[in-house]
Amino acid sequence: MTAVIYARYSSDSQREASIEGQLRDCKDYAEKNGITVVGTYIDRAYSAKTDDRPDFQRMIKDSAKKIFDVVLVWKLDRFARNRYDAVNYKYQLEKNGVHLVSAMEPISQGTEGIMVESMLIGMAEYYSAELALKVARGERENALQCKYNGGIVPLGFTIGKEDRLYHIDPETAPIVQEIFTRYANGEPAEKIAASLNERGLRTRTGKPFVKNSFFQIFRNRRYIGEYRYKDIVTPGGIPAIVDEDLFDRVQQRFEQNRIAHGRPAKEDVSYLLTTKLFCGKCGTLMGGESGTSHMGNTYYYYKCGNAKRHGKAHCDLKAIRKEPLERFVVETAIKVIFSDEIIEQLIDLIMEAQQQENTRLPILKDQLRDTEKRLANLLEAIEQGILTPTTKQRLDELETRKEALNTSILEEELKKPVLTREWMRFWFEKFRKGDMRDMEHQRQIIDTFVNSVYVFDDRVVLNFNFTDDSKTISREEVLGSSAVENAPLRSTKVSAFVLFFAYSYSSLLIWLRISLRRLS
Repeated sequence: MTAVIYARYSSDSQREASIEGQLRDCKDYAEKNGITVVGTYIDRAYSAKTDDRPDFQRMIKDSAKKIFDVVLVWKLDRFARNRYDAVNYKYQLEKNGVHLVSAMEPISQGTEGIMVESMLIGMAEYYSAELALKVARGERENALQCKYNGGIVPLGFTIGKEDRLYHIDPETAPIVQEIFTRYANGEPAEKIAASLNERGLRTRTGKPFVKNSFFQIFRNRRYIGEYRYKDIVTPGGIPAIVDEDLFDRVQQRFEQNRIAHGRPAKEDVSYLLTTKLFCGKCGTLMGGESGTSHMGNTYYYYKCGNAKRHGKAHCDLKAIRKEPLERFVVETAIKVIFSDEIIEQLIDLIMEAQQQENTRLPILKDQLRDTEKRLANLLEAIEQGILTPTTKQRLDELETRKEALNTSILEEELKKPVLTREWMRFWFEKFRKGDMRDMEHQRQIIDTFVNSVYVFDDRVVLNFNFTDDSKTISREEVLGSSAVENAPLRSTKVSAFVLFFAYSYSSLLIWLRISLRRLS
């Protein structure tokens, strides 16, 4: 029997240490009951009052792939803290042939178990509701003092560690002022985004700027010093980054542009080759765009970014249809990667990798021994009466480090399940025969294996990753290779490709729950 462990802690009441304890107890339960743990799903700082938890949702989705039999939790309140979610998601697991098991709450499989489980979930919901009232009171008190109450901190601000108040960030606030000023002076949002990206600047979440990045910035009244939390609004509650006159001019232009360009929202279209598709003529990234025929049909294309911004005079590569290109890339990848010969080579490499010692685990254990030694020395000094103003701080630091190392060691041990040749061969075949019409299946193949694609007037050149951290292959490398002449792949490249696959396999087969980088 195989199982995955789901662990979670809430930001309002627990720390990283609780993950360590949950993993340890679940691992002990699995060993005592002859269960093989094949993976872990961990949500850090997420409440179980909601089902909006990334690893939780990933676990529910993966349960449909029938690659584990049990979801093992420390207690049922780790799984859900409201009756609806508990019943709904437990039903989804059962429908997929997966059972929910609590390591610390022995619940029988008979009719009486239903009553016990319902009581435990009801108690968890009561505790959650009671805690929510206390948290709400605390957040309201924070809001009355204009303190930070969670969420993404807007670009241009930082939060004080001690006072929890908003402060102007001297590094990013000038970027916000520049964005407002340039837009108010009539510059298009697309041009502003492009120039910021060229300078290597990024949004608060670390992503490149796009036109939509500015919509929330322009509407955010915190930039003129207005603090707002639910029904509490305090003008001047936080330091202003832009003055009200500039803010109002931006609102006026923003509204004019919205009315001028008002039209039905565009269909949500995924361009799967974004960041991987390049113009073969000039080397510029190609981006998605759409066009409508005289019959009213909408078609989607990839077009050279140089041509889009500056016109045909700078690059005359013709736009290429989105769907046929993506289908060609995916089908070619499947044909190259999943031949019977390469699959057997991959299985050999994975089996060999499983036998190799985990190189990270000994390092973590050495660090733990060193930390424990330092703790022991510090405690001995305290017993002898040797105290300094920083003793407690150092003691807390060492305790925190010890807890984090214990958690990392447990995670590392749990991420090394033993896979059989038959199991791997079965899932390789399942992936090879996956639904090519499924957008997510196509995205997995492209994201994992495709390094870059170069489009020329008369050919398309595909480059696959040869190592787990391959850099993007440049246009110069493509032009200097035999690929431009459509030569067959040399055996040395096949060998290199197989090596890449073995080391990046974990990012492809989510259901195997194994990180081969840690096994090699």
